[in-house]
Amino acid sequence: MDLAVLWFGIIAFFFIGYFVLDGFDFGVGMSLPFLGRDETDRRVLINTIGPVWDLNETWLIVGGAALFAAFPEWYATLFSGFYLALLLILIALILRGVSFEYRHQRPESQWKRWFDGMIVVGSAVPALLWGVAFANIVQGVALDHGHNYTGTLFDLLNGYALLGGLTTLLLFFTHGVVFVSLKAEGDIRVRARRLAVRSGILTIVVAAAFLTWTVIAHFSVALLVLAALAAVALIVSWILNLRGAEGWSFAFMAVTIALAVVSLFSALFPNVMPSVPHPENSLTIANASSTETTLTIMTWVAVIFLPLILAYQAFTYWVFRKRVSRSQIPAEPAEPADPEPVAA
Repeated sequence: MDLAVLWFGIIAFFFIGYFVLDGFDFGVGMSLPFLGRDETDRRVLINTIGPVWDLNETWLIVGGAALFAAFPEWYATLFSGFYLALLLILIALILRGVSFEYRHQRPESQWKRWFDGMIVVGSAVPALLWGVAFANIVQGVALDHGHNYTGTLFDLLNGYALLGGLTTLLLFFTHGVVFVSLKAEGDIRVRARRLAVRSGILTIVVAAAFLTWTVIAHFSVALLVLAALAAVALIVSWILNLRGAEGWSFAFMAVTIALAVVSLFSALFPNVMPSVPHPENSLTIANASSTETTLTIMTWVAVIFLPLILAYQAFTYWVFRKRVSRSQIPAEPAEPADPEPVAA
């Protein structure tokens, strides 16, 4: 088997893992204004992902490192051409991570509101921009003969890309709300399930429009089948959530996201960065990959360590599998009172 093609599939696998796992993290973060009626609710929401959110983000780090090693030309073109968009994603992820760690360091409500706002923004911005970035990669961007991006940030904000961003935003939001219904107890669980029903309808409509546009623009039988399966999985997830089967609903949301990513990589193949309007400048699997020796070494490393990583991740989720309830949240220390005025 061609190792370059194999690593194209492995890169797709890493992004599937990242979007499925960090995707529901983004959704939980974005749900704070909708489900967090008080401080205890917000702490329940954050605690559903507290033990795993940083572990989920490692999929992005591993995927980026693998992309750099296996396809250095793709990595160089992507990170230079999409520099501003990726920088915004990085800043948003930093703000979100800092907020998780610092929001509980002081008892003042204003302090917590600031960090809660950064969690929402730090979740919504990557959820939107990842869709914009991948839609542009699939659609194709302006590259010169040296495979350098010649457009601007605003060229990336076209109709197809924005629809892709809205699709990932809604997919991750619904995915996260379903996760809350799976991990929380009591009233917040019921409200999360109801919110997932409402957001799921909008997600189905927007995702169907984006997948239809993608199939029409890059038609192949494989893409059509994958897009249809993703649509069916999304609808099944919505029905299961409506019936209160949170676990199965979450599983089918994960399948939906995985099939959507595979659909995009299928539409991309055999390119990794199509060039428009000059297809002769496109980056392909062949001309963007590393040497055979490098790919061989990487393959052996992946064979040894990838199963260990998957086993550790599965073990972590098993350890933290129990639901979170309001009764498990310890009382917050009272806010410090304003100092009494000193008599003259």
